[in-house]
Amino acid sequence: MYVCVCRAVTENEVHDCIAAGAKSAREIRDTTGAGGDCASCVRRICAILKRSEELVPTV
Repeated sequence: MYVCVCRAVTENEVHDCIAAGAKSAREIRDTTGAGGDCASCVRRICAILKRSEELVPTV
């Protein structure tokens, strides 16, 4: 599924960025371009980031 239609960035690509260490929508934008045009996808990117943080076990 596309997260960013403007740049054709998929949810899998966003997850790959997070797995590679991205911790903010800005870092994902810098890597993929998602959120750099109309920015309507930034909320969705932030939601994906939040869900990924919830999956990380706390030590």
